[in-house]
Amino acid sequence: MAAAALLIAASGGNEAGSDEAWSGQDQKCQECHDETSELPALGIFQTVHAFQGDERTPFGSGQGCAACHGDGAAHMRATAPGEKRAPMGILFAAGAPAGPKNAACLACHQGGTRLHWQGGAHETAGNACSDCHRVHAAKDPMLVKDRTPGTWRRGQADGCFGCHPQQRAEMHRVSAHPFKEGIVRCSDCHNVHGTIGPAELTKPTVNETCHSCHAEKRGPFLWEHQPAREDCGTCHKPHGSNHPALLVQRAPFLCQQCHMAGFHPSGAYTASGLPGPGADDHLLSRNCMNCHPEVHGTNHPSGPRLTR
Repeated sequence: MAAAALLIAASGGNEAGSDEAWSGQDQKCQECHDETSELPALGIFQTVHAFQGDERTPFGSGQGCAACHGDGAAHMRATAPGEKRAPMGILFAAGAPAGPKNAACLACHQGGTRLHWQGGAHETAGNACSDCHRVHAAKDPMLVKDRTPGTWRRGQADGCFGCHPQQRAEMHRVSAHPFKEGIVRCSDCHNVHGTIGPAELTKPTVNETCHSCHAEKRGPFLWEHQPAREDCGTCHKPHGSNHPALLVQRAPFLCQQCHMAGFHPSGAYTASGLPGPGADDHLLSRNCMNCHPEVHGTNHPSGPRLTR
């Protein structure tokens, strides 16, 4: 009954139409791959892949399961006791070659955000589309748009962090983007299907990606701070840091990696001047930024030292 209801819904409520779509090889597929199966497939009828009003979809084009899995005649042939069932024409099992699996997906999903899949980091690493996406699921976790707190544990991030444990750990550091709060997702910064930029970023450069959210840091400014202009990653760790503001190191130690000029107090600061009697004000509060707050650049006529 559940199978029939899903099929009727997939055909727009037309039971006769559902019978037409669910026939022959497809019907035999569902006899084994229903809700009780180890490999259920009914959920696909709640996705766009089963939308019959669009001839670009597997069921809209009349190909059904065979559009992705290939000819299943050998697989559906009756087997003798103890005989192993033959695989489908295109095998999506874990460990199967990624090439045929990806070719089945790319037959429809070419262009757009997948334009640079060939030669991208995930393609060259031998990953298959089905390693991340769940086509038979009513809601593919990688495509869930819910940004409420807590959903990241069972959505897109669960798929990404399975291969990127270092980034998972960094997200739990003291200073991090509001990832666990559901405000930021991996795909906000990365296009996993391939890009022309570094680290599969959605924009050609690190700074352009950061400026998508941090537009106030974009400039151009009358007085530029060159490290901020060239690469935000010079000073910030995007996935999380134990220093304030995602900094790679706490100031003033970070600042003094570049700024040790003679016209400015050039003694290398250490932890010896931390709060207490005789504390050095260069180590307190925002330290260097007590006097130089506009570290990303400024348009103030009197701000060549980024002091205003």
